[in-house]
Amino acid sequence: MKLKFLRHKWQKIAFSFVLIPVVIVFMIALVLNHFLSPILADRVRDAVLTGSDSLYRADFVDAQLHLLEGKVTINNISLIPDTAVYNRLQKAHIAPNNLVTLHVKRLILQHIHPFSYYFRNKLKIGQIVLNEPELNISYRLNHTQDTVLKDRRTAWQKISQSLHSISVDHIYFNDVKFKYEDYSGHKVVISELKEMNLSATDLLIDSATQTDQTRLLYCKDIVTELNNYSGKTDNGLYQYKIKYLKLSTLSSRLNIQGLQLQPVETSVFFNKSQSDRFTFNVDSLQLNNFDYLSYHKYRKVKATSLHLNHGAIRIFGNPNKVKKSDVDRVSTFPNMVIRNVNTDLTIDTIQVRHIDAEYSEFNADTKKTGSVSFNNTSGYFYNITTNKAAIAKNNITDVKLSSYFMNRGLLNVQFLFNLTDKDAAFSYKGSMSPMTANKLNQATMALAMLKITSGTVKQFNFDIHANSKVFKGNVSLLYNDLKVSILKADTAHNQLKKQSIISIFANLFVIKHNNPDNAGTLPRIAHVNYVRPKDAPFFKAVWRTLLQGIKPCVGLDDKSQEAVRGRLNEHNKNKQERKIKKAERAKRREEKKAAKAMKGL
Repeated sequence: MKLKFLRHKWQKIAFSFVLIPVVIVFMIALVLNHFLSPILADRVRDAVLTGSDSLYRADFVDAQLHLLEGKVTINNISLIPDTAVYNRLQKAHIAPNNLVTLHVKRLILQHIHPFSYYFRNKLKIGQIVLNEPELNISYRLNHTQDTVLKDRRTAWQKISQSLHSISVDHIYFNDVKFKYEDYSGHKVVISELKEMNLSATDLLIDSATQTDQTRLLYCKDIVTELNNYSGKTDNGLYQYKIKYLKLSTLSSRLNIQGLQLQPVETSVFFNKSQSDRFTFNVDSLQLNNFDYLSYHKYRKVKATSLHLNHGAIRIFGNPNKVKKSDVDRVSTFPNMVIRNVNTDLTIDTIQVRHIDAEYSEFNADTKKTGSVSFNNTSGYFYNITTNKAAIAKNNITDVKLSSYFMNRGLLNVQFLFNLTDKDAAFSYKGSMSPMTANKLNQATMALAMLKITSGTVKQFNFDIHANSKVFKGNVSLLYNDLKVSILKADTAHNQLKKQSIISIFANLFVIKHNNPDNAGTLPRIAHVNYVRPKDAPFFKAVWRTLLQGIKPCVGLDDKSQEAVRGRLNEHNKNKQERKIKKAERAKRREEKKAAKAMKGL
């Protein structure tokens, strides 16, 4: 059938000029697709071998070149390390720390510019997509700094004989299954991740970027995103969760949202562990200027700052803990905790904002739980490091915090921790603003069987210098109208009852109701010298030192306490004697009644 629209000669000539080149190009493309696809496959395999110095080889089912679409598809591609080459590099002490195995269901290269490649020796690709990649990385600490290889050429120098440059606008790893095996410790640590996406932008290998320190793996930016990650600790007592994680190499920033550490049920935990029970959560965490390349290569954590915003940490003391007085708990001191971190760590500043902290303990005598809380805590930690060069410049970790004690009194405190002292020396000083004293009942009633019925704390100051052996310093507590009630456990009704006589005795003869006693007089200031027991952990030793200073301020110095114990012993002795006499009188009455009854008979 004739083509009716080709009626005029000029139309036929124009159609021939258009159709013939199109047909020729299409036929050439078909031929090139058919003959160049295997050549492309060989090129890919050779490039992987050459680029990795024969450490890796690439295997895949087929490679398809679609010239007209500017597209290359490679199916079922695998990147496999040669263990023989790796072992040889290990013996020569030049093996990489990370060994990678990769399998990709489909690799798609789009928007390829073939003419730029054929005529200008520049490989330009618009987008690379890797679908359902399975990435396994095994880490071994073969060396702690970059090794010197025989072939010191850069990647561009290696390809410059055949290519002037390689550029890729975007690279996407979709639905990554990631497995990480760390062999650097005493036992293998395995982590597996799902719901992870990776993307890279502006990959460029040329003469200008071969030494560009702002690029990672020649990319302007590499972004890692992880959703809904969870796992369990090795002992099974804790589960950790991350709602969202993002790492950008361009901004050198790690962001985490919804970080949680949740322990198992209380009864299960304390049946299986002698440790205290921790609960931790933070809404957002941000690590700035994070040197990801140093961490990836050598497990060095280096960053300028870490920000923790809105969260809580709660500690519940283990009621089943067996005391081991021969075990030194100095390892709980923060400077010792930092010293024992098994990694090269350097963080210039840690900022915390709006963090609640709470410590709770169960008292077996009262059958009650008492709690001490520090609410809305904010502040800074300076110079957190295990790096020897950094410690040589500055061996002090400075901590400045402000918090609301029992959600009332504003507490400002500063700690200075010595990172090199053999006795873990440190100091702490601070002050607290006014608060009503009865807010302490949340802790004192359950833990000390003491109820504060009235009183106002005007000011609380302390300045302590300490180490693992002894805590020395000054404590000052200014207050007005302090009155207390002494309690005892009523196990029959599961409550605490007031001991009226002892409470009256304490308020009349023991407790100093004001400090200073009168206007114009000097306040009582305590000079403390607390010898730390070996089994006392950090926070307990800090609190015991402050308590040793608080007692004399309220009238409970050693002399007063000795007098109180003497009076209480005398009171109890008299009370016991009265009971005995009362019992004897009752016995005599019974005997008289019995005698009268016998006479009547």
